[in-house]
Amino acid sequence: MDVNKAIEVRRSIRKYKKIDIEEDKLDKILESARIAPSAANRQQWKFVVVKDPNIRKKLVDACHGQVFVGEAPVVIAACSTESDQKMPCGQYAYTVDLSIALSFMILQATELELGTCWLGAFNEDNVKNILNIPDNIRVVGVITIGYPDEKPDPRPRKTMGEIVSNNGWM
Repeated sequence: MDVNKAIEVRRSIRKYKKIDIEEDKLDKILESARIAPSAANRQQWKFVVVKDPNIRKKLVDACHGQVFVGEAPVVIAACSTESDQKMPCGQYAYTVDLSIALSFMILQATELELGTCWLGAFNEDNVKNILNIPDNIRVVGVITIGYPDEKPDPRPRKTMGEIVSNNGWM
């Protein structure tokens, strides 16, 4: 599958088959994060992979009761190991870096015919407590991964004219 096709067919999946993800596929997904670009190539990140069903079940409450978090065969918490660095543009590097890495992971999973859902609805302190993540580490995102047991229709998108402006803000 080419990247454009992966972008077109990717959907947020909230229902998964009860099938484990093969280790080689999970390795490819994690490798896509490892080689993702980061500010000054600092790679200030760590990815906590959760396969244990008891831990995934505990994460449901930390993710505002989203039951599918406990049903997905894999949950990954994307963590920043350094959250003070700002880029020259003023943005914190860790949110940008981990967003890029998570996007790469999601596209790689799509290419491998796996479904994902990126969660921003979680209680960071609860996730950190459940996964024994130190206080000084930030959890930027949580994703679920598994074989999809649903095929959601595409969601509406704005037109190019609504989101693109040439040579200045219009």
